[in-house]
Amino acid sequence: MKKQIFAFAAAVAVAGAAGASETIVIDGSTTVGPIAKAFAEYYMAANPEVNITVSESGSGNGAKAMVNGTCDVAIMSRPMKDSEFKAAADGGAQPVAHVVALDGLPILVHPSNPVQDLTVEQVRKIFLGEISNWSEVGGPNKEIVTISRDTNSGTYETFAGLVMNKEKIGGKCEYVGSNGAIRQRVQSTPAAIGYAGLGFVDKTVKALKVNGIYPSAETVQTGEYPVARPLFMYTNRYPKLGSTLYQFVTIHLTEDGQEMVEEIGFVPVTAY
Repeated sequence: MKKQIFAFAAAVAVAGAAGASETIVIDGSTTVGPIAKAFAEYYMAANPEVNITVSESGSGNGAKAMVNGTCDVAIMSRPMKDSEFKAAADGGAQPVAHVVALDGLPILVHPSNPVQDLTVEQVRKIFLGEISNWSEVGGPNKEIVTISRDTNSGTYETFAGLVMNKEKIGGKCEYVGSNGAIRQRVQSTPAAIGYAGLGFVDKTVKALKVNGIYPSAETVQTGEYPVARPLFMYTNRYPKLGSTLYQFVTIHLTEDGQEMVEEIGFVPVTAY
């Protein structure tokens, strides 16, 4: 399946050269972006007359774009806020959520860090600045470097709700614009700690247990891992059955869709 998915990239150029008669514009979360891109390549390979573009400007901007009518699908790593639903209603839009995958938010440290397990409360105190040295939680005598997503990110919103209890992150924290940037910062900084989507964990960083539970597809699916969330695609109203948009936003319900979600590193909502 993986070779097949990457082969779809060649079909994108074919679709563009042929002159697409239909378009789907997608914008939003950098977490959900890889899923949207894989689905887009998959769909365009089978339907060369359709052109799908994917931008990753953050969950909040995706919601705004859908409400403003500048995108067809808002990809979001958090649910829409009440204020966003109100803005949609005021503008005549009716957002409909499609849960396309599940995700955990692993807490990431440098591979050389000997710490293996933190509680949610310890993570919260680290990001508040109340715990500032790794020696306070069983690590080396090094000042902790906290790395967070930017405040417009759905990943940030999830972390703020599930870990921070809406308390403000400490002033020394560094903010970056994507999950990939968090991973890059952590892998190059031995004293760093950050958080990112499950699909961004690789051998260059170490994911910690939280409350004794390691973040994995299984622990996210069972609800054991405490920092987890659904991932969304939002459309303005439910797409017409059989339409191009309907076919696209239901790819995750197919066997191929499930395989793509798994290969990217997230947890499918279906099981075949």
